[in-house]
Amino acid sequence: MSLGLFSGHPRGLITCFSIELWERFSYYGMRALLIFFLTRHLLFSDAQGYLIYGTYAAMGYLMAVFGGVLADRYLGARKAINFGAVLLVLGHLGLAFEGPPAHAAWVNGIETVSRDETYLYLFYLSLAAIVTGVGILKTSTTTLVGALYALDDPRRDAGFTIYYLGINIGGATAPLLCGWIGHTWGWKYGFMLAGFGMLFGLVTFRLGQRHLLNLAEPPAAARLGERVLGIVRREWLVYLASIGVVGLVWLVIQHASLVGTLLTVTAIVVTCYVLYYAFARCRRSERDRLLACGILIVFTVGFWAFYEQMGSSLNVFADRFVDRRVLGYEIPASMLQGLPSIFVILLAPLFSVLWLTLGRRGRAPSTAVKFSAAIFQLGLAFAVLAFGTSLAGEGSKVGFGWFVLNFLLLVTGELCLAPVGQSMVTRLAPRRIGGLMMGCFLLAYAGSSYMSGLIAQTTAGAASSVIIENRAAGLDQYIAVYYRLGLLASGVALVLLIMAPALKRLSHENVGRET
Repeated sequence: MSLGLFSGHPRGLITCFSIELWERFSYYGMRALLIFFLTRHLLFSDAQGYLIYGTYAAMGYLMAVFGGVLADRYLGARKAINFGAVLLVLGHLGLAFEGPPAHAAWVNGIETVSRDETYLYLFYLSLAAIVTGVGILKTSTTTLVGALYALDDPRRDAGFTIYYLGINIGGATAPLLCGWIGHTWGWKYGFMLAGFGMLFGLVTFRLGQRHLLNLAEPPAAARLGERVLGIVRREWLVYLASIGVVGLVWLVIQHASLVGTLLTVTAIVVTCYVLYYAFARCRRSERDRLLACGILIVFTVGFWAFYEQMGSSLNVFADRFVDRRVLGYEIPASMLQGLPSIFVILLAPLFSVLWLTLGRRGRAPSTAVKFSAAIFQLGLAFAVLAFGTSLAGEGSKVGFGWFVLNFLLLVTGELCLAPVGQSMVTRLAPRRIGGLMMGCFLLAYAGSSYMSGLIAQTTAGAASSVIIENRAAGLDQYIAVYYRLGLLASGVALVLLIMAPALKRLSHENVGRET
């Protein structure tokens, strides 16, 4: 496997590529079904479903801060990945116990929904295990990829783009398989397939982890074998404490309204610590790079908040308003969630070659310019979909091509930001807090995911069962919301483009980094 795509790259890249592929397979397979499971099986309203979806996604990335600290100070990246993968397997397989469907009834003119409490609590517990597992695994995998390359290695961005390709192979196949099986045979079978995918990923990582030995190990790795109070090894105590965190997440995820406050407090605490670290414990060049990294991370928040409409409002929009018949077959909306990853698979090698070629010629755009291009394409994606939706005649559905074009533009923007952003963090952040800063990168994603649920709620009226009867009113609301998203994203892209030269100087791009 060292030939072809991986030629010239470290062998450990294949191992990281594989575990991330299967982790994303499990995540995207479950994500394709989640909003429909919430609204059709558990009978949550669209607004409630969007909020639960956004809360779940937000908590997964909020826990990345916890995962980064756990790897940096205690377990090391390799052990953290193994432990996080075990939690993910248990969580995804737990979702397969779906329980009986909820029942709605009208009592005294008020609609009430009856759900089996035992299975509902198990559902939340399974989400909590997935959330914690993602947080522990996600930062460590990316940190390991960064550790494979020297800081000034011209292969870094290309390597991260290949790694990102692995993510999207999992993201492409999962909705096609899990989505089809879930809609055709039952939700539990789709969730079960996602769990078995993660189990296979865990096995492949354990077989290939020999290529990652001595990379990103914690400063006191030898202490993991010590016994605390002569009873239990320190390593197992860390695992037990982390399982306790699963219980805390289980409690939090049932109270979605608290997550916004939790995100805000966490962001303030982390920002204060990073600023303290930058000014009190870094040399000037390190401080400049760390501040540039933080500013660019802030700009990713809006991007992902809009981008994550894919799994929520755009998923429901496709199900209810898009003409999905192709060659006489109506494609289930959940299967369309594989389109973005298919586009990444097709385009990622081209972007990898583009960044490498421009870098060799000394004409590579700065990270800030790449981010600006990404946000502009995001805005264009929603403007295009709003325009296509406005062309739909009364009583007709939105053309399939407009929806596909929306996803294509979202993906080209994604390829300018996501792999480049991960590479940026590993390049600009001091290695001694590399896991924490990758956690901050994903913390921004957490805030974005929660915001995405709130944004999706602005379309909930258009997606409600009542307004479906008045399709024109529903489409008008989508047009208004998506046009506003397009204009806002374009404005943010312009601001970042203006700031790009200053950020390039601050990050000392094209200048060797101090040891």
